[in-house]
Amino acid sequence: YKILFNDAVAMTGGQAHDGPLSVQAITHEMKAEGAAKIVVVSADPSKFDKSQFAAGTDLYHRDQLMTVQKELEATPGVTILIYEQTCATELRRRRKRGSAEDPSKRAYINDRICEGCGDCGMASNCLSVQPLETELGRKRVIDQSACNKDFSCVKGFCPSFVTIEGGEMAKGKGVEIADELFARLPQPKVASTDGVFGALVCGIGGTGVVTISSLMGDAAQSEGKASQVLDLTGMAQKFGAVYCHLKIGDSVNHLNATRLSTGKANLLIGADIVTSASNEGLSRLRQGVTRAVVNEHETVTGAFTRDGDFHIPVDDMRKALQRFTGAGNAHFFDSTEVAEALTGDTIGANIMLLGYACQMGWLPVRLESLEAAIERNGVAVAYNLRAFKLGRLMAHDASQIESLMEQSFATPEWHQLSESVDQLIERRGRDLVSYQNQAYADGYLKLVERVRKAETAIKADSNELTEAVARNLYKLMAYKDEYEVARLYTDGTWLAAVERQFKGDFKLKFHMAPPLISKRDPDTGRLQKREFGPWMYRALKLLSRFKGLRGTRLDPFGYSEERRQERALIGKYQQRIEQLIAGLSADNLATARDIASVPEQIRGFGHVKERNLALAQERWTLLQERFDNPARRIQSVQVMEPEKVA
Repeated sequence: YKILFNDAVAMTGGQAHDGPLSVQAITHEMKAEGAAKIVVVSADPSKFDKSQFAAGTDLYHRDQLMTVQKELEATPGVTILIYEQTCATELRRRRKRGSAEDPSKRAYINDRICEGCGDCGMASNCLSVQPLETELGRKRVIDQSACNKDFSCVKGFCPSFVTIEGGEMAKGKGVEIADELFARLPQPKVASTDGVFGALVCGIGGTGVVTISSLMGDAAQSEGKASQVLDLTGMAQKFGAVYCHLKIGDSVNHLNATRLSTGKANLLIGADIVTSASNEGLSRLRQGVTRAVVNEHETVTGAFTRDGDFHIPVDDMRKALQRFTGAGNAHFFDSTEVAEALTGDTIGANIMLLGYACQMGWLPVRLESLEAAIERNGVAVAYNLRAFKLGRLMAHDASQIESLMEQSFATPEWHQLSESVDQLIERRGRDLVSYQNQAYADGYLKLVERVRKAETAIKADSNELTEAVARNLYKLMAYKDEYEVARLYTDGTWLAAVERQFKGDFKLKFHMAPPLISKRDPDTGRLQKREFGPWMYRALKLLSRFKGLRGTRLDPFGYSEERRQERALIGKYQQRIEQLIAGLSADNLATARDIASVPEQIRGFGHVKERNLALAQERWTLLQERFDNPARRIQSVQVMEPEKVA
């Protein structure tokens, strides 16, 4: 049996549980019940005195959980595993209140090194590890505003992780905006309550969704109107679904049931498109009646921790909301992106939606009442008023917001997507010069050009195979060995990004598993990551200068199995592409593209990459069979009906 001891009744406010229950007491109770083996696993074993446990109880760090479970599985009789760790949400709350230590430490990912394999998500099961779409594919980034500082993500087998100790987050300043720009905004109209006005605010926990409905209710009451709100938070203190049902009426006599009935929402403020387009959200909308403003930012769900390629079907959700509200009644924009660019923080995204709805004349309260409610709330008043006004400006003239966005901090080079195949090829060729040398890049460019000529000879307006080869040949040729990891840490780009996000006296700690000096886990046989201090940056700087040794007899890293395999993959891929060129036709062009795209699956480092390579090899075999035998089809099978018995 597993007993999870998380310290508090966190989902109902974080209060202490009733009774004198403790981990120590549980061990004695289980011993008295006749348990054959009791083990305590904790995130911080040092807090316990084993002498207070029942006799024979073992104590381990949570990192040894898998080993402990295997041991208990092999133990005869009833076994008990007590997992002790304070609820992450409750710990976060205590840190904000100052009642728990807040470590001056942050996890940070170098996205150029990240392979997008998702091992960090698997290791942590944490939604603060977010997807980052880049020119080189989907990577990972830590959402620092949501991070619980659990640091289990660092255990993902990848050298892209560092921890930043000391210093503090450098809050972005956004863009300087003159007050005159807001002063010119026209006075918004006030929507009629017409008995009862219903509003539904949808979002995810921890982003201020409840605050939006509270501000609207406060503004209504300040005008002498009646309001009532029902907040359905469920398991939503962090990343869970939140639905706030708000009713505003001219009199309390108009307010009956607190929950909005089917089709009774006059307004939807969708802080998250997934919750907005859920059954709970859509069922409250009414075509031709409901007005909606929705944040179309793609916020990942729990599925992303298990499937790194998971995408939110934003387009389908947008269409559903448009269908349920009627043509022209649902408005969408990425308020998260706008808030971060113009205010320096994503937390203003939701109140920006409130400002948008206000300016559109969709709210049954006056502008002045809402601004006064924001002031009475007393939290980050100046910031929230600014975000509110930006929402109003977006509703009045989106082009002005776009102009302001252009003044924000420039997007990093590799976060900008290529606008054409030619640009895609040129950028990768240029990077291969930095990776190795001009001759290395020329080999890449020549093969890509041969593919382009072969493809256009078959189909003049096609470039899908050329693009696939350009992306995947580069990926294989720019494999991330020790020299490349060193270059991507020390070329100045990554450190500049760190210094923009953090200020003060901080130190960098690198988390890696260099094959030549790392130990292997005795149970799994896999290399174990180690923490290296700030001196590692200087070592990497020096190492990056020796990239000319790559693949030569003098390359000390080139003799490892992983490096030999990476070099062999390049040669095999080039041969495979030559075979595709020789046998290319209009009928097999799509299959050729799929074959050329298989390296997209070969992600990660060490055992993670080895596992993905095995899957890629299987797919290559299947696709090659299809390419070589295009006429082969699965024969149809006639299903016979059973004979009827007379």
